[in-house]
Amino acid sequence: MTELSEKRSYPVPAVLPRDEHRTEIHVRRSRFLASCVRAPDAASARALVEDLSRRHSDATHNCWAYVAGSPGDAGHTGSSDDGEPRGTAGRPMLNVLLHSGIGEICIVVSRWFGGVKLGTGGLVRAYQDAVRENLACLALEERVLSVCCSARLGYAYLDGLYRLLPRFGAKIITQERLEEAELRLEVPEDRCAAFERALGDLAKGAVLFRKFPK
Repeated sequence: MTELSEKRSYPVPAVLPRDEHRTEIHVRRSRFLASCVRAPDAASARALVEDLSRRHSDATHNCWAYVAGSPGDAGHTGSSDDGEPRGTAGRPMLNVLLHSGIGEICIVVSRWFGGVKLGTGGLVRAYQDAVRENLACLALEERVLSVCCSARLGYAYLDGLYRLLPRFGAKIITQERLEEAELRLEVPEDRCAAFERALGDLAKGAVLFRKFPK
């Protein structure tokens, strides 16, 4: 079993769109501006790319890379050289992200050409250094993998359920007051089975509990 599957959590950027984390380096008169945000899916990543490409339309190139899944998840990635020689920008940037240990991340590196050609090797180093510089001071937070579930139980047990929530890191998404209390919950994946058992003990088995996709 991997460390990730045991922990069921991983670091992600603590940065939202329009508040991107920026760093800048200069290589032989070319300016490289790296902008990073959290990207929980490919659509979020591409939205950032489109936004920054508009805002930095004066840049010579807006190269990008993202890992929209867990750290090292090569199945949810994308990259682009945006006019730089093939393989000198997007893929090298992506390689840094894949080995960073950070998930749900997108970085756009905007380059303003300074008049001195860097060559293919120089471009690879410059784009990777721009990403590394950005990651070195990037604020992170933990992304805890969770599952959605529902619980139906008598009102006599509702206060007890409320007391269980902080113990298992669970939170209420919605609650309906029908003949019985019906709640939709979000529970950390690695605590869901224990939460279900505790809830069953609390209600003496008189609880309908089920998990469903988010």
